[in-house]
Amino acid sequence: MSNTPHTLGEEFPDQIEAIHALKARDARFAKILAEYDEVNDQIHRSESRIDTLSEEAENVLRKRRLTLKDTIAGALATQ
Repeated sequence: MSNTPHTLGEEFPDQIEAIHALKARDARFAKILAEYDEVNDQIHRSESRIDTLSEEAENVLRKRRLTLKDTIAGALATQ
């Protein structure tokens, strides 16, 4: 178990400017970023034992975060 937040800045350190630019012009991308942050926060709160989730629920969230990260990476690759 990791207690390190997987912020977008950590996941895409060389693409922060591209993320901000795409977010500003694409409402769908902005929504994906918001969902990523929400899911990531839920995982972090569970890992930190602030909130209690079952292992299964945490795994579902981890898979969702990975899917969102892949979507973000794909959008950035087309820039």
